[in-house]
Amino acid sequence: MSNPPAASAADVAPAVVGTTLSPIRDYLAKRGSGRLADNSFAAVMLICACSIFAIVLFIFGILVVHSRLSLVQFGWKFFTRQAWDPVSGDFGALPFIYGTLATSLLALCMAVPLALGVAIFLTELCPRPLRAPISFLTELLAAIPSVVYGLWAVFVLVPLMRDVIGPFLSKILGWTGFFEGPNFGVGLLTASMILAVMILPIISSLTRDIMTAVPNSQREAALALGATRWEMIRIGVLRNSRIGIVGAVMLGLGRALGETMAVTMVIGNHPDISKSLFAPGYTLASVIANEFSEATGDLYLSALIEIGLALFLVTIVVNAIARLMVWAVTRNAPARVI
Repeated sequence: MSNPPAASAADVAPAVVGTTLSPIRDYLAKRGSGRLADNSFAAVMLICACSIFAIVLFIFGILVVHSRLSLVQFGWKFFTRQAWDPVSGDFGALPFIYGTLATSLLALCMAVPLALGVAIFLTELCPRPLRAPISFLTELLAAIPSVVYGLWAVFVLVPLMRDVIGPFLSKILGWTGFFEGPNFGVGLLTASMILAVMILPIISSLTRDIMTAVPNSQREAALALGATRWEMIRIGVLRNSRIGIVGAVMLGLGRALGETMAVTMVIGNHPDISKSLFAPGYTLASVIANEFSEATGDLYLSALIEIGLALFLVTIVVNAIARLMVWAVTRNAPARVI
């Protein structure tokens, strides 16, 4: 008596698939048409997406309403006036605008070359086993709370600026006028240095991603033409990613403009415009953090909220432009293993 032939894999597979899908078929048959569920799901997701715009508009509206008194009282001159006297009710935002721009631009001058070097090393020169650890440590810097940066600056950077860096700069570059006057360790330069440390991981990480998005064919073409390693990086990588790098720098600028706690702890908090970088100053964010709880009059509070409105608009515009520039470079980029 012969044994029946064994079932082949081709015969068993349909049975297994049918057994697996039978509960799904039963569920679909019981619940009927899914058009209502799909439309409801799409409507909920649309509401979630629109809520982002609603939150932004709500914040903008609240700031405008509560800063109306200052807007009516001072108009556009509020941003060109240097006086800040809560006692007499005379307010102007120029010292804070100066402090914000000075610290942010100085921080960019310090952070951009270092961030560019880190990105070039990670994408072009770093041995593969070291790329992941170095990238992780670089991105980890962005996760450190700003108050921790501020404490580090108070206990390490301020004494270093007062006893070592400040005297050296006064001796070498004091004739320029930017490094003259009393140096107590706190001031515009110290705030710029801590800002540079804080925006370094943002710029370096984005620049690394942008350089990674450059096709390998650009590198291979440059090397095939006899270019050196540096010439390949300069011609094949940096030239093709310069728009995105500018966007990454602008994102770092957006972070620097709005940074509050660390800057407040080391900038000196004095509403003045001084040529010397050793002098204490004030930023738009730090004056709000310091004086909002002490604002007693309606005009005083309205002036602080108007400063917040200006900071809100500036950071929104800067970050939007930066995101568009980064997106313009990376939107069609092929994946490349780092």
